[in-house]
Amino acid sequence: MNYTEVEIIIVEDTPEDAELMLMSLRKNMLANDLIVLEDGQEALDYVFCEGKYSSRNKKLLPKVIFLDLKLPKVHGLDVLKKIKSDTRTAKIPVVIVTSSSEDPDVLKAYEYGANSYVVKPVDFSSFKNTMTELGSYWLVINKEPIP
Repeated sequence: MNYTEVEIIIVEDTPEDAELMLMSLRKNMLANDLIVLEDGQEALDYVFCEGKYSSRNKKLLPKVIFLDLKLPKVHGLDVLKKIKSDTRTAKIPVVIVTSSSEDPDVLKAYEYGANSYVVKPVDFSSFKNTMTELGSYWLVINKEPIP
């Protein structure tokens, strides 16, 4: 499998939410290179080049990861903690995009190094606008560190 640079990783197990996120980002031409991963273990395998992603170039890091919390196999907070505790991946911006507005989740996410925490709007139009704004900020406005 040939892997090119991925600008955005979306880790989302709800197909409708993943599709809406993709649609919003592509419609506004914010990113060409996106990948959707459906569970926490797949996200870790991709980021750390393990399992079916072992041939992926370890030097090609995403510009941002949009991470849901309530994921199968490995919970989003555990994914976040592992990414942020590894020196190779700690600088990758991780934005929590979840339906959970529970204070313990918000607190843990920031303790583990989340760069932002966004609660998914229930309304279709608001969700689309939120994703467009997130994409604009992290891909266009935000200044990344030079490796």
